[in-house]
Amino acid sequence: MKRRAALKDLSMLPLAGGIVLPSKTVKKFPAEMDAEAGKQAYQAIGVEPIINCRGTFTIIGGSVERPEVRAAMDAAAQVFVQYDELAFGAGKRLAELTGAEWGLVSAGCAAGMKHVTAACVTGGNPEKLIRIPDLSGFEKTEVIIPRYSRNVYDHALRNVGVRLITVDSIEELTNAISSRTAMIYLMAGRESMSGPMSLEAISKIAKPKDIPVMIDAAAEDLTIPNVHLKMGADVVIYSGGKALCGPQCAGLVLGRKDLLMSAWQASAPHHGPGRDNKVGREETMGMIAAVEAWTKRDHKSEWKRWLSWLDSISKRVSVIDTVKTTVIEPKDLSNRTPVLRVTWDSSKLHITGEEVAELFGRTKPRIALGGGTREGETYVTITTGQMQPGDEKTVSDRLVEVLSQKRTAPKTEMAAAEVSLNGHWEADIEFFSSTSKHSLIIEQDGNWLNGSHKGEFSVRELQGTVEGNEFKIRSTDRQPADAITFLFSGTVKDDVMTGSIYMGEYMTAKFTAKKYKFKYKREKIFIPSGPPLAT
Repeated sequence: MKRRAALKDLSMLPLAGGIVLPSKTVKKFPAEMDAEAGKQAYQAIGVEPIINCRGTFTIIGGSVERPEVRAAMDAAAQVFVQYDELAFGAGKRLAELTGAEWGLVSAGCAAGMKHVTAACVTGGNPEKLIRIPDLSGFEKTEVIIPRYSRNVYDHALRNVGVRLITVDSIEELTNAISSRTAMIYLMAGRESMSGPMSLEAISKIAKPKDIPVMIDAAAEDLTIPNVHLKMGADVVIYSGGKALCGPQCAGLVLGRKDLLMSAWQASAPHHGPGRDNKVGREETMGMIAAVEAWTKRDHKSEWKRWLSWLDSISKRVSVIDTVKTTVIEPKDLSNRTPVLRVTWDSSKLHITGEEVAELFGRTKPRIALGGGTREGETYVTITTGQMQPGDEKTVSDRLVEVLSQKRTAPKTEMAAAEVSLNGHWEADIEFFSSTSKHSLIIEQDGNWLNGSHKGEFSVRELQGTVEGNEFKIRSTDRQPADAITFLFSGTVKDDVMTGSIYMGEYMTAKFTAKKYKFKYKREKIFIPSGPPLAT
């Protein structure tokens, strides 16, 4: 692998042709030295690197940038350019590479979605742009979304201030269209590719009414010519840091030039609602390099290499009692990479897939993989797309070590509850920079708890357990296309709960809850036998 090679002049990066590297580059180093230097850099600040057998999840880094991408980004960092000129040059080059009418590099897929939404709302009118998210007086203020496309990423649309209209059928979609409709948004997938509410069916309704259709294809393989644009989409958006192995903080937006130019207007460095989504010259050139590399990569050879790694792991672990393996080769465009599913009899090995995944993720060497139990079968999954050479040996060694260990059967009986959680509890929750008052109403049946959890905005069911004086409680706040799970754990003493709340990606909070004591005096209730004679 070449270290980040610097260009003496950006004129060596012609917009009409491929990215050209200078004939003289810095000293070459093996990829292993690059990776080792990266590990040491993270460890120096107390962060332990992870072997990625999970996929292109942003929370663990997305993907490993290709050497062509790193070289282009480092070269771009050495020279100044005017950003509007850069956007125009990049748009033209991306169009040439992909066959789309135009291209845009955004600060990630979600940022691209936000900018395109702003473009559809404003039509490129800056007087409207600087008023976002206050859409008072705007003509276009609504976005229609089939229910199957509602997801956590539609926050990017809501950030613009639009009203989202969720529809369940093509008839509802047709009836929802009005003069206020700015755009129709779809999440790429099986539903968008076929069926009654497919992209093709929706675009036939939208195009005569001049309503743009935007497709979120973040984790998909890039298709050339683009399958979504051919089916009628006006804009399709990809994540740079997933299948393309481009810059993690970049997105690829392809489609109509007029919309993409308005989207660029809504993007940094221009002031307005998109200034907070800055994409640099480095990411722009890195994204072009990633798309160029995509057109030249030997995808069949990559697939074979991934399968060979899974075959190696499979052979190692299959000798363990009750262990079975299955290779899954996805056909869909999204997250398209071979996956190995390793199953075993947890009643004999005395460990579950969830426990293996947790163990691997928290101890060295840290390995991120999937794990679970479904229909009585426990398993882990190993996803190949971002594995690096040598990872297959580390993973197989670790699996053999853990699954071969002799364990005693876990205790199935729970320790008796020593405290009562029955009643109404008032909780003070301490977040990073604020506090909040919640309430819990709990019914206890031995070790088992159920009831309700009232937050600031909603009431949801809770369930949990108590052993001795230790409790665990779970509730989930569900909103359209979003959810937050609260996992309470702690101890009870003298009618006071103390502990923590694990909230997944939203990290952890502390809480204290006191059992509420009702102070009403006991008195009989008199009910009149007829209507009142006075008020």
